[in-house]
Amino acid sequence: MKRKIILIFIGLLTFGNAQNTAPVDYWNSLEEKAKITFVNGVYASTVAIKSYHKRQVREQYLHHPGWIQPYYIERFYNILDEQISEKVGYDLGLITAHMDALYSNYDNRNIPLVKAIRIVSVDQDGEREKANLLLLKAQRKYK
Repeated sequence: MKRKIILIFIGLLTFGNAQNTAPVDYWNSLEEKAKITFVNGVYASTVAIKSYHKRQVREQYLHHPGWIQPYYIERFYNILDEQISEKVGYDLGLITAHMDALYSNYDNRNIPLVKAIRIVSVDQDGEREKANLLLLKAQRKYK
């Protein structure tokens, strides 16, 4: 009986500690190739989401002649486009290097990885003011 209680207690401690890891800890635990693969996966999933969503919207409203695409759908696509840096191209090592720099600041340690990729991508596309605004919002939200 004591053994079961001890095992449950250890399991709860382990599970509790696993939930408290910051995104920066996970990012820093990855090797360079794994970081590049992670960023590539985020880029690929973003493109897949946008393509799938466009196809679903088109199929849903194909037979409705008076339908006009609402603003929120276009805004959704703009946010997805921000996720991918166009100027960097295929040099994902540059994105990972800037992610390392972003996470070197203690204030940024709780920013989720995907949001950090968006901030870095916006910055790399030359929209520094927007990237700074996104960074400040993320710092405030994920204190």
